[in-house]
Amino acid sequence: MKKVGIIGGAGFIGSYVTKQFLENGYRVKVSALDISNKGKYTHLSTLPHAGNLELAPLDVQNLDQLKAFAAGCDILVHSGTPFQLEVEDLQRDLLDPTIKGTENFLRVVSETPSVKKVVFVASVAAHNTDFPMPAPGFAPDHVFSEKDKPYCSQESHPYCQAKYHADQVVRKFTQENPVPGFDIVTVSPVGVMGNQLSGREDSTSMGIQFLFKNKLAPNPFIQMFYDQDVYWALVDVADVAESVYKAATLPNLHGKHYLLTGESWRVSDISLMLNGKAPVGQPKTVYSNALATRDLGVQFKSARVPLGNYATATEGVPA
Repeated sequence: MKKVGIIGGAGFIGSYVTKQFLENGYRVKVSALDISNKGKYTHLSTLPHAGNLELAPLDVQNLDQLKAFAAGCDILVHSGTPFQLEVEDLQRDLLDPTIKGTENFLRVVSETPSVKKVVFVASVAAHNTDFPMPAPGFAPDHVFSEKDKPYCSQESHPYCQAKYHADQVVRKFTQENPVPGFDIVTVSPVGVMGNQLSGREDSTSMGIQFLFKNKLAPNPFIQMFYDQDVYWALVDVADVAESVYKAATLPNLHGKHYLLTGESWRVSDISLMLNGKAPVGQPKTVYSNALATRDLGVQFKSARVPLGNYATATEGVPA
């Protein structure tokens, strides 16, 4: 059995990725920042083939732990940067784990001969730090694709800037190491929607769906989306997991970057669908999934599916 190490494999996206690999016959090692906090990982033990699962302590800024985690793995998936809107210490809680963690990770992988494939789960923010707002300088009907130059603004949300700079670290590495001995593939999901596999309450993706469903705005950043009723590009969390698996197991993808996206809907329509109601508007294509569909063979579902899954799972849950 081949072995995959998944950093962040117990998170919202990571849990689906873990499930995907277990169902396809892999031994799976999942990182645990605090292995004593069992509430964050208990749900993984209920997955099919969980007997092939192990937890390992890992702080991505700790080189010794990174080396121990990577040892013996054929594939490594880095999905370990949490989607955070607010942090106590910007440098400590966001920039260092995201950027320095990526630099450390690449250094360790380069020294681990067993690893043949690496998949980075980045973000649409690596392509446009103003997401979900359109990047400036493009026509209103422009469909953003991997061919467009990534856009970064110092005025963008710090999380988005961190994802952009981490992705630039990966791009620089692949340019300077065209034949590193292992393949690197990057996938960049847009707004990831759907129901979680765990009962955790610290998922920002789940939190955003909760806010949109109940039309809550805890800060001006969220209020702006309601005020402008922006188009928000969405993708099903299960489609993201399938894309990660395909990126990890298909050959000849070194250096490729893939946008993972379905339809874009206005926030007002997203709110309706999260409440099990029909949208009043029509979807729009803001980001292209053509390359991922062609190379990875993923058929991205309508956003109605993950939004409907969330609506069903949370029906009757008070705001």
